[in-house]
Amino acid sequence: MSKPAKPVSTYFGENIFDLTKMQQMLPKNAYEKILNVINKSDKLDPDTANIVAIAMKDWAISKGCTHYTHWFQPLTGFTAEKHDSFIDYSESGKIIEAFTGKQLIQGEPDASSFPSGGIRATFEARGYTIWDPTSPVFVMEYPHGNTLCIPTVFVSYTGETLDKKAPLLRSIDALNQSAMRVLKHFNNPASKVFSTLGVEQEYFLIDREYFNARPDLQQTGRTLFGRTPGKHQQLEDQYFGNIPERAFAFMTEIEHESYKLGIPLKTRHNEVAPNQFEVAPIYEDVNIAIDHNQILMDLMDRIAQRHNLAVLLHEKPFANVNGSGKHCNWALGTDKGENLLNPGKTPQSNLQFLVFLVATIKAVYKHAKLLRASIATAHNDHRLGANEAPPAIISVFLGELLTRVLEDLEKGRVTTKTDQAWLNIGIDKIPEIPKDNTDRNRTSPFAFTGNKFEFRAVGSSQSPSTPITVLNTAMAESLDEIRIAIEKVIASGKDLNVAVVEVLRKTITDSKKVLFSGDGYSEAWHKEAAKRGLPNMKTSPEALSSYLSKEAEHLFTKYKVYNEREIEAIYHIDIENYVKQVEIEAQVAKNMAVTLFFSAASSYITELTQTVNGLKSTLGRGDKGVKAVTNVVKSLSSHVAELYAETTILEKSLQSARKVEDIKKKGLAYLAVRKQTDAVREVVDTLEETVAGDLWPVPKYSDMIVGL
Repeated sequence: MSKPAKPVSTYFGENIFDLTKMQQMLPKNAYEKILNVINKSDKLDPDTANIVAIAMKDWAISKGCTHYTHWFQPLTGFTAEKHDSFIDYSESGKIIEAFTGKQLIQGEPDASSFPSGGIRATFEARGYTIWDPTSPVFVMEYPHGNTLCIPTVFVSYTGETLDKKAPLLRSIDALNQSAMRVLKHFNNPASKVFSTLGVEQEYFLIDREYFNARPDLQQTGRTLFGRTPGKHQQLEDQYFGNIPERAFAFMTEIEHESYKLGIPLKTRHNEVAPNQFEVAPIYEDVNIAIDHNQILMDLMDRIAQRHNLAVLLHEKPFANVNGSGKHCNWALGTDKGENLLNPGKTPQSNLQFLVFLVATIKAVYKHAKLLRASIATAHNDHRLGANEAPPAIISVFLGELLTRVLEDLEKGRVTTKTDQAWLNIGIDKIPEIPKDNTDRNRTSPFAFTGNKFEFRAVGSSQSPSTPITVLNTAMAESLDEIRIAIEKVIASGKDLNVAVVEVLRKTITDSKKVLFSGDGYSEAWHKEAAKRGLPNMKTSPEALSSYLSKEAEHLFTKYKVYNEREIEAIYHIDIENYVKQVEIEAQVAKNMAVTLFFSAASSYITELTQTVNGLKSTLGRGDKGVKAVTNVVKSLSSHVAELYAETTILEKSLQSARKVEDIKKKGLAYLAVRKQTDAVREVVDTLEETVAGDLWPVPKYSDMIVGL
C-alpha cells in the first residue's frame, strides 16, 4: 500500500528561490531593491547583485547544488545550459565556494553552434546570457547531483537576440504600455498590465521497448510508417477514461517534481487517442508560464525513462489518430488583480471589457498570417486540420451571446434578453455578460472561453514563446490604434462613452470576417473563408514567408520586439529547420524501407515460394490453394518492386531539393520530398497488411497504442 501523499502546499515551490526566500535571506534594503527590479524594471546595482548572489549560492548549496547554470532558450526551440561549479580559489589559494553578482547577472556561453539566421558567423562565437530576475531561479534535481538554474536571455555580441525569451519580454513591455494608455481613459487604478497564460500540454506515452525498436520514433519523433489498428479511438472510450496505472505513476511523479519547482499543475486526464494524455496548470504570468512549460517538457522526458516509458511530444506521432497540441489560454491581467478579458458587472467595466475584446479580434484579423507563421513547423503541418486539431485558417470563436452583442453594437441595436437587467451606457444597452456565456468550439484555432482566449493551434512540441510574442505585439498595436481613434473622436467634442462605441462599431465592421462559430473542419468553412479573403496557408514554407512582409517589419520594429535582422533571422532559422526535419524524415524513411521492410517482404516471398513449391509437389499445379498462395506471392512481388521504385524516386527528389540554394525556393522544394516520403509510406503500409507478423521488423500501431 502506497504512503499517503503529503499536502502539496507543504512543499510547493521548495526548489525555487522566490520572493519569500529572498525576503527571509536578504537584508531589507537589498530585498526592496530586488523587488523594484522585478516589479518596476529598476536597474540592479553591483552591490545588491553581490548580496543576492551570495544568498542564492548559500541557498543552492543547502539544496545540494555543486554547480550553477545560466538556463536559456535559444532559437532551436529547446532549452540550453552550461554548468559551472561554485568552486574558486581563496586569497590563500584554497578551494572555496563562491558566487558573485557579476556571475549571476551575466554569462558568456559559446554562441557559434546555435542557429542565428545569419546574425552571427560561425567563427564569431561570443554571446551573452543575462539574468531575467522576473522568472524565479530554481534547483533541478538529478540522481547524481543538483544544479542551480538561472533563467536568462541570450543575446549576441552585437546585441541582437539569439533566443525566444528576449523578444517575449519586449512584447510584454510593449503590451503593458499600450494597455495602460487605454486604461487611463477608464480611470482604472492599475499601474501595470501583463498577459497571463495557462498551457495545456498534450502528449503520448508508449513502452520504451517499442520506442527503441522504431528508428523513425527515435530520430523524428513520429512513426513514418504504420497502419491504423482496427480499434483505436473510434469508440471514444479513451477520453477522460480511467488512467492506466503506469501512466498514473508517471503523472504522479511529474506532479511531485513540478510542485517542488513551483509549477502549479492542476489537471490530468486521458485524451482522445489511446495512450494520449494531457496535463494543465493554473494560469501564471506569461513569462513564468512559458519557462515552466519548457521545464515541464524536460521533466516529462527524463521521468518517462525512469518508468521505462517514452513520452512523445510530436504533434502527430501516429497517423489517422488524434494529434497533440499545446493549448495556450491567454488573458490580460493587472497588478490590481483584474482580468481585463473578464466581462464586468457595471456599464463602465462592460465597455472596458468590450474594448479589449474587440482589440483582440482586430489583432487576430490583421495579423492572422503572422499568427499562422508563429505555429508553422514541419511537425505541426501534420496536425493542423486533422483529428481534433483546428485548421490552418486562423479564425476567432466568440459564441452565440458575444457574437450577438457585437452584431447589435455594430448596428446600433439594443440587445435584449428576458432574464437579465440591462446596463445603460447612454447610447446602447450593453448586457452584463456571464462568464460561461457559450459552449466551447474544439475546431476553432482561437476561441473565447469565458474570460480568456484559447490559442489551440500551437503545436505540442513547440515553445509557446513565439506565438505569444506575436500575439502580445499584435495586441499592443491593436490597442494603440483603437485608443488613438477614440481620442480623435473625443477631440471632436464627444464624450468617452460615445467615442468608444463609435470606434468599436467601425472596428467590428472592419474585422468581423475573422469571426466564425461553426465547424472549422467542414469543407463549407474552407470555401467561406476563401470568400472572406482569410488566409489558408496549409504548409510551413508558405506560412513562414509572412515574416518577410512589410506588415511584419512595421509591427515588430515599431514596438521594438524584433529589428529587421532579427525578423529575417527568424524566417531563415524556421525555414531551415523545416528543411532539416523533412530531410531527416526522408532519409530515415528511405533507410527503413530498404533495410527493414524490403528485406522483410523479400523473406516472406521466399517462404511463400517454398510453400508453393511444396504444395505443387503434393497437390499439383492446378490446386486452388496453390493458386491462392501464388497470387499472394505475385502481389507481394509487385509491391516490393513498387517500394524499390518509390524509394528510388525519393532519393532523386532529395538530390534535386538539396541543389536548390535560394532558401525560399528550398522550402518549397522540400514539399515535394515530403510528398514522396508519404508515397513510400503508402507502399510499406500496404505490405504491412500482407507480410507475416513474425517477420514484420518493427512494432505495429496495434502494439504501441492499444493500452499501456
